[in-house]
Amino acid sequence: MADKPAVEEKIRPHVPHTARIWNYWLGGKDNYAADREVGDRVREIFPVVIELAQADRLFLGRAVRYLAAEVGIRQFLDIGTGLPTQDNTHEVAQRVAPEARIVYVDNDPLVLVHARALLTSSPQGTTDYIEADLHDPDTILRAAANTLDFSQPVAIMLLGVMHFISDDDELQQIIDRLLAAVPSGSHIAVANTTTAVNGDVTAEAVRVWNIDAEPKLKLRTPERIAEFFAGLDVVEPGWVSCSRWRPEPRDDGSLPVEVDQWCGIVRKP
Repeated sequence: MADKPAVEEKIRPHVPHTARIWNYWLGGKDNYAADREVGDRVREIFPVVIELAQADRLFLGRAVRYLAAEVGIRQFLDIGTGLPTQDNTHEVAQRVAPEARIVYVDNDPLVLVHARALLTSSPQGTTDYIEADLHDPDTILRAAANTLDFSQPVAIMLLGVMHFISDDDELQQIIDRLLAAVPSGSHIAVANTTTAVNGDVTAEAVRVWNIDAEPKLKLRTPERIAEFFAGLDVVEPGWVSCSRWRPEPRDDGSLPVEVDQWCGIVRKP
């Protein structure tokens, strides 16, 4: 059995961490007092952060259903998966296609502790977990190749993770490396924090986040997010708020309120 102090030192419960703060906002229980403290400070400044977190999660479900049901993707590489909640990528994908194969990637040791909850797959499909960092795409691709067939289309999920790469050039190189590893017909689903809706209020919430939480978050404009994927086919409705990407119809016909989490799905020609 692993030494308890060593495990605690690796998890660092006194250092607020994005996966646990996000888990707190989504109503989960896999978080610590330090995470809740930062989460509450951000929510005081930016009350709609709960709606943002929920919109991001709902976008994941709609995106995976689209990719599995309409596009026919049967392989998913979910990078920066975070802590398990309801309707994780493999659950949504295998509801459509039980034979779907999913690889989760995260670098948070607490996520690794809970990974067993993710590793339940349909008998026909496969679900795996890699402890790795988006900063090192080669390690991710090498390990994922044990489960995924990179000669066939893959859906790469980059939801709420790109904004933790602060250097634009490095992020572009990472995206290019991931794209180079997958064939034509592969897709990337993206969600990244922006200030397009709430402006200075979002910027102040991110400033407070970056004081204590790890890793730090970098805001980008919707236009800059789109530039990382220049030359790829953008799926309708294009680059929009997560709440506005093919939302479920409302009884009154109105659209959901926009949130400062911008998203899109692109296809490699």
